[in-house]
Amino acid sequence: MTLTIAVLLLNRRQLLAPHHEPSLQVEPMPISAEFLLTSLVIVLIPGTGVIYTVSNGLFVGGRAATAAAIGCTFGIVPHLLASVFGLSAILHMSALAFQCIKYAGAIYLLYLAWGMWKETGGISFNKPEASGGLMQIAVRGTLINILNPKLSIFFLAFLPLFISPESARPTLHMLLLSAIFMLMTFGVFVVYGICANGLRKYVTGSDRLMTIIQRSFAATFAILGIKLAATER
Repeated sequence: MTLTIAVLLLNRRQLLAPHHEPSLQVEPMPISAEFLLTSLVIVLIPGTGVIYTVSNGLFVGGRAATAAAIGCTFGIVPHLLASVFGLSAILHMSALAFQCIKYAGAIYLLYLAWGMWKETGGISFNKPEASGGLMQIAVRGTLINILNPKLSIFFLAFLPLFISPESARPTLHMLLLSAIFMLMTFGVFVVYGICANGLRKYVTGSDRLMTIIQRSFAATFAILGIKLAATER
């Protein structure tokens, strides 16, 4: 009888006790100050995209610089997607694929350098900012970054650093980080282009100075092309 009463009291306590529903834990977003700061530093470092955007802002105009920034930003999309979906690992493991893309990128940079040096073919600084010309500028900027296989390897090593191993949706988080990196790239490149366009009036007044700066950019592209061709994975 005593055991029966004890069991009944225990059951009554359990019924009267407040029931705590299991709390749903919201997974934190991977956006951190460390990621934003690191990405900003990386984007600010002058590379082929920055040089290409600055050269267009300096010699063609602000709209051309914006078109170049758009093209260079779209040029990193394939590399970011490759990193997110693991295709960069294939590129990293395939020596033939890496070499093909690398040499294609190097040849294209040398082509741009030659066109800039001779002011024919690759880049012409005397064309008006027509819609067709702006499209060509954007396409060249896209190709500059697409044909650089080092970007895929870089993003493959960079993005996972900011994804938690316990993340339930790592692909979604990597896509989010990729989108933020693209926006930062576009914003910084546009600022570079606007600053270069602001200096344009001081450059275009002197044919000698324009030639010196133009050929300096051409030499820079050639050096970057040779460096890309000589680089290892």
